Amino acid sequence: MGRALSRRHLLPLGVLVFCGLLNLVSERGQVVVGLFAMAPLVAAIVLGRRATAAYAVAAVVLAALIGVVGDQYTGGLVVAQSLRLLGVAVGGCLALFACTLRLRREAVLTRLSAEAAEARSAVRMASTLQRALLTDPPTVPGLEIAVRYLPAVQHAQVGGDWYDAFPVPDGTTMLVIGDVAGHDVAAAATMAHARGVLRGIAQTVIGSPAAVLGSLDRALERLAVSPVLTSTVATVRPHPAGPARVRWSNAGHPPPVLLCADGRVRVLDGRPEMLLGTGCPVPRTDHEVDLDRGDTLLLYTDGLVERRGASLDEGTAWLVAALAGLAGQPLEVLCDALLEGKAGGVPDDVAVLAVRTC
Repeated sequence: MGRALSRRHLLPLGVLVFCGLLNLVSERGQVVVGLFAMAPLVAAIVLGRRATAAYAVAAVVLAALIGVVGDQYTGGLVVAQSLRLLGVAVGGCLALFACTLRLRREAVLTRLSAEAAEARSAVRMASTLQRALLTDPPTVPGLEIAVRYLPAVQHAQVGGDWYDAFPVPDGTTMLVIGDVAGHDVAAAATMAHARGVLRGIAQTVIGSPAAVLGSLDRALERLAVSPVLTSTVATVRPHPAGPARVRWSNAGHPPPVLLCADGRVRVLDGRPEMLLGTGCPVPRTDHEVDLDRGDTLLLYTDGLVERRGASLDEGTAWLVAALAGLAGQPLEVLCDALLEGKAGGVPDDVAVLAVRTC
């Protein structure tokens, strides 16, 4: 650093030496002391305030000495020489002011660069955490489960949407889809918190998705975590000799959609219930439906059905029509088809969890 600083001093020093030599070789009475003002101006570009001030003083002193050598303080020349010295002094003051502005701008840019680097680091950490939490679904005899997650690319690549599927003690498989408000690192952190609390509750509150959602709402309030989030929680129990029984409860989330094996599509839109995190826990309701062999239950976040300039009802109608056209397709193909064309342009995160009896 010291060597680099010394190299930066070469520029203003060179200006001083050049101006001094130029004045010394000029004919007697012809002085160009105004050029000395260039030295502090050059210093203002490459050095700090203290060095710039030193070069400004040196420029004035050298200009005054050159005036003595050139007999500029005799007769009627003294006024002109004084004005030249004043000009050099004003140039030094302007150089000091410019240096101050440059250093302030550089400090702001340094701070903004550090904040941007910190934000990028936080996003990378949150993205890694989110990928770790959005795990592959479990293998369940009699069920095929497929999941997808697509971030809203116009935001920070992380968000509050999540899916989950895991076994619970009564032998059923719990299915969860949820959406925390926001598309940033804070939303991802809140999602991780809510997901962990819900998983813990599900191991002790058995048999009722509505009870799980109610306990989650109360737990988040007591833990002073107050996210606004929506979620659908379901349990599914496959039966080798009959339909699989699905029980679900919906907390302000888009309704599940059932694609029957024969191509019929049903929106399971029971009475809407309050979302979570409002601070006003309310009674919640369980609903039930049977899945025959080959039926598909689709859980999703609202990013799947949101359309610019269209209502959610119109988006749901699009989803119904799209599913009807995908009847009979493999589950992985069905999920990919629903997300086709959305990569790179979704206004909201999209999470999808699809379950098919087999």
